[in-house]
Amino acid sequence: MAELIKIYEENPNPKEIARVVDVLRKGGLIIYPTDTVYGLGCDITNSRALERIARIKGVKLAKANWSFICADLSNLSDYVRQIETSTFKILKRSLPGPYTFILPGNNNLPKDFKKKKTVGIRIPDNAIAKTLVEALGNPIVSTSIRDDDDLLEYTTDPELIFEKWENLVDVVIDGGYGDNVASTVIDLSGHEPIVVREGKGSLDIL
Repeated sequence: MAELIKIYEENPNPKEIARVVDVLRKGGLIIYPTDTVYGLGCDITNSRALERIARIKGVKLAKANWSFICADLSNLSDYVRQIETSTFKILKRSLPGPYTFILPGNNNLPKDFKKKKTVGIRIPDNAIAKTLVEALGNPIVSTSIRDDDDLLEYTTDPELIFEKWENLVDVVIDGGYGDNVASTVIDLSGHEPIVVREGKGSLDIL
């Protein structure tokens, strides 16, 4: 049975953040706000938690394409190969913001992602998400809770999200109403940027 924890984005309470981080460190799953839709996440280094998310989403962990939620661009070198200056400029222009960038992975990826050639990097413009990652000390692996056939309302109202997910996750953070438009996904792993999905983030950054 999940716990519903209220955290205000304007000033995330360190005590509540610590409670959520403790759950993440113990292999728990959380639902938390971003600058787009609410996300389902866990500690990137916890295999058991990653397997739980894979089961919920009905995918094999090895084939899952999830985002790494980072606090800022300094996390990049941990997981991403050396990138060109032009690519870095696009990242600098648009992050934090409602984008997921697919970048070439390096050899330091956590063991469950070792076979991945690319990683999706996300730095949401949301103080709760950023503070969680900073307090945890490493990225959160994240996937959207949005299903295409679902009513939009449930993805934006934390109390409705809690009702639907309370038996599947350990914590639902109530950070206020979410958005119902997902992030814009851009593949920057090749020579030219490729727009994979147009979402909330404007394409003017390219």
